[in-house]
Amino acid sequence: MTLRQEIADALKQAVKAKDKCTTSTLRLVQAALKDRDIAARGAGESNGVPDDQVLDLLAKMVRQRQEAADQFRKGQRPELAEQEEAEIEVIRRFMPKQMDEAETAAVIDKVIATTEAKGLKDMGRVMAMLKENYPGQIDAGKASALVKQRLS
Repeated sequence: MTLRQEIADALKQAVKAKDKCTTSTLRLVQAALKDRDIAARGAGESNGVPDDQVLDLLAKMVRQRQEAADQFRKGQRPELAEQEEAEIEVIRRFMPKQMDEAETAAVIDKVIATTEAKGLKDMGRVMAMLKENYPGQIDAGKASALVKQRLS
C-alpha cells in the first residue's frame, strides 16, 4: 500500500471516529499533496509525486509545526502550541522512525567514508546521499550541522 493510500484510509477512519484533530490534519496533508501533484503535472509527471517526495512534504510540515509551536510558547499561548504538537503526532504516524543522534552520527560517518568526502566542498554529495538513502529518517538540519562539523 502506498503512503497516499495509508493517509486516505486513516482520514476515512478519523472521519468515522469523529476525531477532529486527525481529520483536519490529514485533510491539510492531502491538500498539500494535491498541490505538489499539480506542480508535478506541469513538469511532466502525470502519476503524482512518488513516496519519497511525500515523505519530504511530511517532514516539512512537521518542521513548520514545530516552529509554530515554539513561537506560540514564546507568545504565552500554550493551548495553540499543544494543538500544533497534536498535529505533529498525527503527521509522524506516516513517517519512518527518526534516528537518534548516535545513529545519525554513525550513518553520517559511514556516508562520508563511502563518498570519500574530504572537505566542505563535498558536503552537497554527502547530504544528497543521506537524503536518498535515509528519506524521512534523519533531520536534515541536524544532519547538515554534523556533516559540516565532520568535514571542517
